[in-house]
Amino acid sequence: MCPPATAVLDPTAADADDPDDAAHEWRHAVVPPDGHGQRLDHRLVIMAPEFSRSHLQGLVERGHAQVDGVVQTAASRKLKVGQRIDLELVPTAQSLAFRPEAMALNLVYEDEHLLVVDKPAGLVVHPAAGHWSGTLLNGLLAHHAGARMLPRAGIVHRLDKDTTGLMVVAKTLPAMTGLVRRIADREVRRIYLALVVGEVKWAEASIDAPIGRDPGSRLRMAVVASGKPARTDVARLLATDGVTALRCRLHTGRTHQIRVHLAHRGFPLVADALYGGRPLRGLLRQALHATELAFEHPVDGRPMVFHSPLPADLLQAWPIDAEGFPAGMGLQSA
Repeated sequence: MCPPATAVLDPTAADADDPDDAAHEWRHAVVPPDGHGQRLDHRLVIMAPEFSRSHLQGLVERGHAQVDGVVQTAASRKLKVGQRIDLELVPTAQSLAFRPEAMALNLVYEDEHLLVVDKPAGLVVHPAAGHWSGTLLNGLLAHHAGARMLPRAGIVHRLDKDTTGLMVVAKTLPAMTGLVRRIADREVRRIYLALVVGEVKWAEASIDAPIGRDPGSRLRMAVVASGKPARTDVARLLATDGVTALRCRLHTGRTHQIRVHLAHRGFPLVADALYGGRPLRGLLRQALHATELAFEHPVDGRPMVFHSPLPADLLQAWPIDAEGFPAGMGLQSA
């Protein structure tokens, strides 16, 4: 006997801590004459048109559909007139994505309007396919109640999963509006340290090249004529033993911008497999770190500057200058 039908609860509700505890909705139907001989998944689309056919097929494969009280696992099962169908609508992974998840956030600054977090490698910033939980957004929703009222929980810019370093996040709508405007007007200084494969000969370069989706791979970005304007200023810190340490300043914030621009110039990041960088010096993730973040406070206008030292794995791989310090770490920002 099936449970009574219930309404689907808001998966972002504060008491919905465990995806398995979210309420499921049951739908019931009897196969009509025109449904005789129809596939089970075709009938389910009629019963639950707000879901995709592929999602409904997945529900069948996981045992969430019954015909005459018998659990079905084949979406292609042919139906007979008069049979009873019971369908348990389990929330999609996407619907469960925007849920608070308590996690340790490495906060370097926080006030009532914003926070600055030092992101570790491996932490995904925003839920997406393959990463519907355990993201920075989930952590922000758990960290403060106001995140629920903001688009993307206050996230105004992102770092790739394996890029480390500083990010600013809004906690109020005025702060978010101000930060988005400052980023758009290029008034936020973002400095990165990068380690690339190969020895760069030039001392400085301004890479001004449009970035868009790689026509040959939907997973990659590329320098393409139809792309959006993108500019990265690069300074060489030290080139030795087949690698170069670089200081990069973003003037725009396109997806994978530094990775794409450096690979386009023939110097992919160390261990950045997506753009042709091979592992070196023990590094197994892309060698990129957001080391400096500077901006005017979006509410009170105070100048704010934050620095993040190289994480342990990058520090171990980083070239050493003549004084015995990681190359260029004492360099002042322009």
